[in-house]
Amino acid sequence: MTRLVPVAARSLSRSVSRGIARVTETALGPYQAAVVRIGFSATWLLFLLREFPHRQELYGPDGPWSWDLAQQLISDNGAFTVLTWSGSQVWFELVYALAVLASLLLLLGWRTRTLSVLFMVGVLSIQNRSIFMGDGGDNVLHLMSLYLVFTRCGQVWSLDARRARKARARVPLGDDPAPDRVGPVLWGVLGVLLLGGIAAGMLGGDPLVPRILWGMWLAQGVWWVVARRGQGGEPRMLLDIVGNLVHNAALFVIMAEACLIYATAGWYKIQGSRWQDGTAVYYPLHLDYFSPWPALSDLMSSSGTMVMLVTYGTVAVQVAFPFTLFNRRVKNILLAVMMTEHAVIAVVLGLPFFSLAMIAADAVFLPTSFLRRLGDGAARARVRLLARLPGNGGRAVPDEEASEAADGSAVDETAEPPHVGFTA
Repeated sequence: MTRLVPVAARSLSRSVSRGIARVTETALGPYQAAVVRIGFSATWLLFLLREFPHRQELYGPDGPWSWDLAQQLISDNGAFTVLTWSGSQVWFELVYALAVLASLLLLLGWRTRTLSVLFMVGVLSIQNRSIFMGDGGDNVLHLMSLYLVFTRCGQVWSLDARRARKARARVPLGDDPAPDRVGPVLWGVLGVLLLGGIAAGMLGGDPLVPRILWGMWLAQGVWWVVARRGQGGEPRMLLDIVGNLVHNAALFVIMAEACLIYATAGWYKIQGSRWQDGTAVYYPLHLDYFSPWPALSDLMSSSGTMVMLVTYGTVAVQVAFPFTLFNRRVKNILLAVMMTEHAVIAVVLGLPFFSLAMIAADAVFLPTSFLRRLGDGAARARVRLLARLPGNGGRAVPDEEASEAADGSAVDETAEPPHVGFTA
């Protein structure tokens, strides 16, 4: 019996060591982080473009929620928004245009470390300007824009990954990697803007967002200084470890947030009498505000059995989902059910952006094998499309180009773990 104790202790010690090594040496879930980045940036971009003709009534200085009212509310709750810095029309149009641009560039994965911060600023600024606009999807997007800043969401499926892959390809050929000039320029411009905001007294209120902005700006500067001195060394290793830990923690928080959303929604539904008697789904189908397709709503609500099954099924899936994370097969089945449910909500109830936000949050639980197959299929389709373009003359894509496109920006499991990458 006494011999078994040291054996068990050594086994536990090895397991703990392997776990610590995994979370410090590797940024986990690169594909999941990328699909979350793409999902939320696409959701916010589509929302801004859809509401572009109505932006003045929703968030502009001439809307029902005037600039003076917004200033009074911000002074009370301390929320962050740059739209209260000025009530001019030019400032509003500039912020709105920059929010659109930041969403597009983050979607493409260009300078994801900087653009994730600018994306967060755009989301918080526009949403906090008129907090009475939007639906539940706004709350999810609000939170996820904060969490996304701390993830390394540009490792795959991004222009950053493509640039890093080309830089690695130059090293075996003996070529010196091209110096990064865009990153330091962005870093300097943002630093001037931060200093200007402090000098003008515009970064008051809740200190959370200003601290995030300054923290990310300083982290980028430290990384650039360390990278200038060489590719190795203990400072670089320390930055790698810290970056991986922050990324893994942020990804865990995103997963926990999604579970919390479903758990609280499910348990609150259980307490409602309409959800208990199986008729809750019937009522929103007959509200004019949630009936863009009245004929479809009438068709779905015409069967009492279907209404009851959807009502009880929604509660069961939401309550059970957090507990199914320990069983991969059951989790994947419920994940597909929830994504399908949100797609139906988008069409039947006319809530596309709420559904897109929830689907993007659900995507963090998608299996890596599925995401890699999805990326490979999209890359092959892109190669075939480019081969058929008139300018290409029907020329087949070379094998090495096709294989590179099919592989996309996949993480090489055998290669050295990617670095923190605090590049602007």
